[in-house]
Amino acid sequence: MKKTLLFLSLALSISISAQRQLDTIYANDQKNVALFFQSPIRQGITGASHFVFTYNQEKEQYFGLLQAKPGLESNLLAVTSDGSVYSYILKYSKRVSKLNYFISANESIGNEAPIGKPVQQEKKNIVTDENRISYFQRACDYLLKSKSQAIATKQKQGIKLELKQMVYDGSEVYLVIEVKNTSGINFDIDYLNVYRTNGNNKRKASYQRLQQDVIYQHHLQSSIINGLSQQFVYVLPKFVLGDNEKLMLELKELNGSRKLIVETKT
Repeated sequence: MKKTLLFLSLALSISISAQRQLDTIYANDQKNVALFFQSPIRQGITGASHFVFTYNQEKEQYFGLLQAKPGLESNLLAVTSDGSVYSYILKYSKRVSKLNYFISANESIGNEAPIGKPVQQEKKNIVTDENRISYFQRACDYLLKSKSQAIATKQKQGIKLELKQMVYDGSEVYLVIEVKNTSGINFDIDYLNVYRTNGNNKRKASYQRLQQDVIYQHHLQSSIINGLSQQFVYVLPKFVLGDNEKLMLELKELNGSRKLIVETKT
């Protein structure tokens, strides 16, 4: 209901310059369909939950990724930073022949604000961001206190990397991660990246991995003291893993050679 109201309020504020038949974009859960806009994406909404459109909501980005599960057709409504509005019909297809859409400015169906009136957003965004971070903090604290069984584990050279939970909430995915150090020396973290992988790593010609944006980190420390373990939470934009996809975590030591990779099962 909330998403429906958001659609209606946004649609009522659009000043449409011309009526035309909407183009159709096909997607599935095995490939990423990329949409490149002339201006950074400020908002992207799909009409049904089996279509997922992800983009960087913290840093301005010109492209978004579309995936779909089987289901009825829907639509995508996107607004860029200059107030331009774009609308497309979305359909699921087992076979997707076009993976990249470079969208020109003349494909806009109109502008979010009436012509000549600037789009006002700065004050509203500041409050929204503060509320969003506060929500992330509460949700992460709750997840860290809850019990769970490990989804995937890797242990090497006295370092144990474990993905404990993967929780979907609205337009975000929460990853509860634990690192345990029994190696005899402290482990300083260079990076801990999250990837979606597709294919066989041994056959590199058919192997792909796509790094995921982390929009919020909760309780992540730069060093894991010897003899201790640390749990923390990564918050990412919502994504859908395809039938042949896995989620990968890669942990690398700073100024050292130790590296761990853990993957979920398909």
